[in-house]
Amino acid sequence: SPQGPFCSDCLYKMNNGNLLETEKKKMRVVELPLGVTEDRVVGTLDIEHAIKKGEKRFEPGILAEANRNFLYIDEVNLLEDHIVDLLLDSAAMGINTVEREGISFTHPARFILVGTMNPEEGELRPQLLDRFGLCVQVNSLRDKSLRTEVLKRKAEFDDAPEKFFKKWKQEQKILAEKIIKAKEKLKKVKVSDKALSNVVEITSELSLDGHRADIVILKSARAYSAFNGKEEITSEDIKTVAPFALRHRLKRLPFEDVSAEAQKLHAILERI
Repeated sequence: SPQGPFCSDCLYKMNNGNLLETEKKKMRVVELPLGVTEDRVVGTLDIEHAIKKGEKRFEPGILAEANRNFLYIDEVNLLEDHIVDLLLDSAAMGINTVEREGISFTHPARFILVGTMNPEEGELRPQLLDRFGLCVQVNSLRDKSLRTEVLKRKAEFDDAPEKFFKKWKQEQKILAEKIIKAKEKLKKVKVSDKALSNVVEITSELSLDGHRADIVILKSARAYSAFNGKEEITSEDIKTVAPFALRHRLKRLPFEDVSAEAQKLHAILERI
């Protein structure tokens, strides 16, 4: 990013009076596989080149590729602990530093973290779980007509993928334009004292650590308001997004089922 933070190479160029070149690219999804090695994640330094030439040559890793993009992890709860630690550092600081043989290299690593998992296969570490702003629970469809529609669309796609894309291209375009307009309008959506009060009323009565839940609810409600073309955050917007921001943050006391906190949340939402 021209505004920073900068990598070690860019800082070196700036300190020597050189102008930085900029380039526009589309955002993309960078996948982090389960069996990935540490060097593949953070990148590595070419030690041989450094010794021979006296220059640092950085081989970018997945975190460098994911900068200003989406970082997607399938079965995120099965990720090895030492890889999780690396992600936590980068997610918190927005910077990745590689230290090898007394040589260091730093680059920005700001990404939108997206993970999928099956809770029945194991829990996610609390530190990483808290890094996900929103949590969406996906359940199998029970309605017969909806299940039929899924089968129908799947068959259409398998038979003619290009035709299927063209069929839904217009709706995709409309949705994309709506999202772009929401992004442009986001900071114009008013955050009233009532909206702030509603957020705090929800979070203060639940057993939550820190203030991340409050921040996520407010940001999500504002984005949802902008998406729906509203001028300010409403109570309905907050009630809609709150479960997504809180579902994975609800705690349970010893010998208490997590559903007790979920019931408390539902009662609070009914009240505001």
